[in-house]
Amino acid sequence: MDFSFVGRTLRTTGAVSLLVLLFGTFYFGFVPTLSVFTGMIWGIVNLYFLAMLVRATIKPGEIDKVKALILIFVKFPLLYFSGYLMIVSNYFLPLHLLAGFTSVLVIIVLKAIGRVITKQDNLTSAINAKV
Repeated sequence: MDFSFVGRTLRTTGAVSLLVLLFGTFYFGFVPTLSVFTGMIWGIVNLYFLAMLVRATIKPGEIDKVKALILIFVKFPLLYFSGYLMIVSNYFLPLHLLAGFTSVLVIIVLKAIGRVITKQDNLTSAINAKV
């Protein structure tokens, strides 16, 4: 898998989050759906900054230290502090925020399983070569 997998995962999660917002409002109410949607968006932003940080720091050649420090400052203190504020606020439901954030991870796993089943990656040959 390459970095395009992360981009496809972000797009899929974005589409699923819009569907959750659209249909969840009618079936579950506005506040629970907004909590799940906010958790999904927070997860998308978290994965995006993680991918940017990995691309900036793990590469051959010279590392762009300024870009890496900016990404570290944005991702860790600001992003996680905003997550903390969402959890302690009385408006968002913490369990629904967690469900939304976890949905990003579930989509990653399902996309990886789908790529293995459809043999789009050579994962089975890589495993057999190591055994």
